[in-house]
Amino acid sequence: MSVLVAPSILSADFAALGDAIDAAQRGGADLIHVDVMDGHFVPNITMGPPVVKSIKRVAKVPLDVHLMITDPDKYIDAFADAGATMMSVHVEVLPHLHRTVHAIKALGVRAGVVLNPATPPVMLEDIAADVDYVLVMSVNPGFGGQTFIPRSESKVREVRELLDRAGNRAPVAIDGGIDQQNVAKVVSAGARIIVAGSAIFHTPDPERATRELKAAALAAAMSVPL
Repeated sequence: MSVLVAPSILSADFAALGDAIDAAQRGGADLIHVDVMDGHFVPNITMGPPVVKSIKRVAKVPLDVHLMITDPDKYIDAFADAGATMMSVHVEVLPHLHRTVHAIKALGVRAGVVLNPATPPVMLEDIAADVDYVLVMSVNPGFGGQTFIPRSESKVREVRELLDRAGNRAPVAIDGGIDQQNVAKVVSAGARIIVAGSAIFHTPDPERATRELKAAALAAAMSVPL
């Protein structure tokens, strides 16, 4: 399995969002990661379906929509209609996770489940066979520009092992503080979707930053024994 790079527009300049997305795509972005926050589950408010619909018009790659919201069941239809190709929800807010995952799938959208830093991988035990991907948060969600939590590397490995035991080759994604210094470590641990915000959009040249991060991720994947 190759490695996909998903620039997170949370760190982009919203006054020139189309230009930022275009630069990341020129640099080889495989996905565009869209963080949706409601000010309840996380202490920040970002964007809703109308913004996702606008992004869809300029994005040439799939949209990976991360729902950091208290009641995602109310909104999955709206985000699917807006153009989400992938949609991830947090285990911490969903008492009926199996139902939500399959409701997302029924909309023709790939369904992911997200783990916060303090949430153990065992929480995925009963849903591991059903998910299309798992997103490991390597910072506490809510704001861009945070520092990578070192234990996240071993957590990626644990999630990969859990999915393998379930017979599911769904990719493990990682989000939070990913940059040139740690991307090889998380790829070697099993991450195959790399979400990066500041490392791309807080640089003078997001196109180049995307290209270089992707090259580092692919090089790390090539060095992993089969």
